[in-house]
Amino acid sequence: MEGRRERKKQQTRQAISDVATALFLERGFDAVTVAEVARAADVAVQTVFNHFPTKEDLFFDEQGWWQGPARAIRAASDGSDPVDLLEAYYLGEIRERLEAGHLATWKQFVRTIEGSPALLARRRLNAAEMETLLTEALAERDPDHLTSRLIAAQYAAAQKVLEEELIRLLPDEATAGQLKQVQAALEQAVGQVFGVLRHGLSGELV
Repeated sequence: MEGRRERKKQQTRQAISDVATALFLERGFDAVTVAEVARAADVAVQTVFNHFPTKEDLFFDEQGWWQGPARAIRAASDGSDPVDLLEAYYLGEIRERLEAGHLATWKQFVRTIEGSPALLARRRLNAAEMETLLTEALAERDPDHLTSRLIAAQYAAAQKVLEEELIRLLPDEATAGQLKQVQAALEQAVGQVFGVLRHGLSGELV
């Protein structure tokens, strides 16, 4: 059971993350210093670094997007189809992000990344780590390394395509109703993209 001290630690970490995200989205990542984040969160600079080793960690606070796919594969039964597992995982992530309000700020989030060489470099590293972790998890289920590597690479490509589709679908300032419509359209796109992964480019989609 989580103790009071651990809960307090998590609350502090979340508060720092929320303040940092708001500042980064408002002013741009490179224009905000860690010291400014600390002042806005009413904590010491060292407290920020205790929770986030680098400034980039403040922005990419959620580790699920690059570690989650491998965890989903490892948590499933051996007989489960990996493409089905990854599709279900991705859909779950979409729904969680809508509930947390992250879809509403997705365009701003991506623009902030694109405006910072440091964030672009970090995102590439995280994406590469995701493929590596996913390949390793898949290889634990199937010793065919080429197949594991190919599925991981295809998942990474699918994620990129779907993120770009989300940018296309989202209005600059979406209402709650529009976000629901975007979610429905994105989930349909997920089905189409993973259908291609499942059946192949020349396969018959069902």
